[in-house]
Amino acid sequence: MTATPAAALRSHRWWWWVVAIVVVAGAVVGAVAWSVLAPRPAAAPVAASPAVTSTYTPTPSPTPTPTPTPTGFAANTAVYPLDALPQVDVYAVIPALPVDDDPRGAMTGDTVRAVTDRIPVFADPTAEPVAFLPRDYQFDGTTVPVVERQDHWVRVLLTGREAVPSAGNPAQLSGWLRIQDVEFSRADATVEVGLTSRTVDIVHADGTRERVADDFASGTASTPTPVGRTFVMMVRVEPSFGYTRGHPLVYLGVQSPTLDGFGGAAVAVTAFHYHDARSGAISNGCLRLGPEAIDRLAQLPLGTAVYVNP
Repeated sequence: MTATPAAALRSHRWWWWVVAIVVVAGAVVGAVAWSVLAPRPAAAPVAASPAVTSTYTPTPSPTPTPTPTPTGFAANTAVYPLDALPQVDVYAVIPALPVDDDPRGAMTGDTVRAVTDRIPVFADPTAEPVAFLPRDYQFDGTTVPVVERQDHWVRVLLTGREAVPSAGNPAQLSGWLRIQDVEFSRADATVEVGLTSRTVDIVHADGTRERVADDFASGTASTPTPVGRTFVMMVRVEPSFGYTRGHPLVYLGVQSPTLDGFGGAAVAVTAFHYHDARSGAISNGCLRLGPEAIDRLAQLPLGTAVYVNP
């Protein structure tokens, strides 16, 4: 049987679809095969990361600041009745207070004065007070030099005596004061007396020396000038003392080592003063100077340290 043209045409179209499908399938298989078999391009080398040097420095833990250990005697804030205690002044004889135990020792350069009308004075900071120091007194002696300073206490030189010479030790008196009871000032000079060299110098805070006397009169063998450290107690012009010729007397905080009293008084205070006779060992213990020297010494503030050396 011969096919009709329509059938032949349908047969012919089917054939071309078969051929197209085969061609496409071959292309896909080839592409897949090429993709699988083709060599991959070499990967670019990865650059190494540069080494990093750390600049971090750890902060060390701070060292705790130690709490300072208090120096000296413990604080004492007790309130004491003072009415029954003796007053420290030039006339006082107070056996409970000690004499200075280091008469050639250095001082701190400070002076102190009571901040109230009167303050307790201690022989021993661990015990009860044995006297009181007034803020003001007609013969001064209330501004005193510090010979030892602690956190809560100062040891000072004082006027008065532990005993009169005929009954005990009349040397330079000392005692303890609470820092809470005093106000401080700074001394800018000291006085040095040489009994052998016969010189008097003012030594300033920077170490420079001001010579104020190359000769003077001092005590005799039986009424010697006391040696050691003391201080300017009072500066006073006394018109009734004609031998001073109107120049001031510079009284010290120490008294005669041999005289219980002098001139009818119950005290024998050592002093710098003017006198016409002012050379050699001729006095009752005082230091006799010329007019320029005594006037210069009178300018020093109360409490100024004085060293009398042999």
